[in-house]
Amino acid sequence: MIRSLISKASLSSSSRLTIRQCNPMRASSSLPPRKERFFPSSEYPTDTMIQRQNSSAAATDDSNTPNTIQFEKVAFLGTGKMAQAIMSPLIQTGLQPAEKVSIFDVSVAQMKQASEQNPGVVMAQSIPELVDGADLLVCAVKPQNITEGLCSELRKANIPENATLLSVIAGLPLDMYYATGYQKIVRSMPNTPAMIGRGMTVWCCTENMTVNERDGINQVLGCLGKTIFVDEEKYVDMSTSISGSGPAYIFMLMEAMIDAGVHMGFPRDKATTLVYHTLLGSTLYAMETGEHPAILRNNVTSPSGTTASALYELENGRFRTVIKDAMWACYRRSLEMGGHESNVGPGRAPVPEGRVIQQFLDDHDDLKVSIQKKGDASDHEPKM
Repeated sequence: MIRSLISKASLSSSSRLTIRQCNPMRASSSLPPRKERFFPSSEYPTDTMIQRQNSSAAATDDSNTPNTIQFEKVAFLGTGKMAQAIMSPLIQTGLQPAEKVSIFDVSVAQMKQASEQNPGVVMAQSIPELVDGADLLVCAVKPQNITEGLCSELRKANIPENATLLSVIAGLPLDMYYATGYQKIVRSMPNTPAMIGRGMTVWCCTENMTVNERDGINQVLGCLGKTIFVDEEKYVDMSTSISGSGPAYIFMLMEAMIDAGVHMGFPRDKATTLVYHTLLGSTLYAMETGEHPAILRNNVTSPSGTTASALYELENGRFRTVIKDAMWACYRRSLEMGGHESNVGPGRAPVPEGRVIQQFLDDHDDLKVSIQKKGDASDHEPKM
């Protein structure tokens, strides 16, 4: 049963999520049932299914299963853990030959380490050399390193016309990458279990990417684990609070449960084993049964029993609310990092339009003076 489940939940396979706006011009036969939002790789959606309502018509893919796509050259800007989590399986599985992979990092030691772990990759001496001729650039640097200086270096390179920039950087929106000279851009939000190929990655892309190009990106991100495509960028920010930062919530829960076990008298290694396998088994059980978590929780809870007593304390401590508030806080921070309005969530009203306009005028004094002069002139005009 467990082997069957692991096979089903294999994170090398990919699914896609599309959030659509209503469009009566679309053929209803091309859309999946309303409840079916996830697309396994064998049902990869066409451009018509995944582009937004206002996008232009694009080519469709006649095949049900995408073929393995190999890039002329894959360049990795940054060779940290996330970059290597993509690079190693990409090469080891044969999706991309090592000699067609180029890497660059300001840390020479880290770049050499990545080269030693992936024999055959080419170490570039500069960013233009790295990007030259690469039809895929994986941008895996820190958010604060996306500066005008870096963008200028990228623009100096010989970027192929149809090259794609794939970002695995948290918080930065698609629009921020146009300064690099790339027109086809992918934004993704992986998480730390990607280090062992068991990650959850949510991604979106610019509307000018074809089905085959999206297939190639999906295969690259599939090296990290499970993938879900969304056709609106806001869902990438939302996913940051669920899957992106989610492992940290789980690790804190682990830590608290282990410490409680030690406090009760268990040796730490035994308490750790108990907690790890309880969380793992519960997750696999929920995935296997497909039942709502509330039903599974109720099945464990006997009237006036030990579990009921524990759940009472959790509810009394606002356990659900604290988790939800933490996720909303994470989502708001993701919006802030991308320069978006972040006053969202329960009990928060959107910023009034007048305040937004006033803030805009405060930031543009010249425009503010111009508008005031125009208003003063209109006050002296004769009224009919």
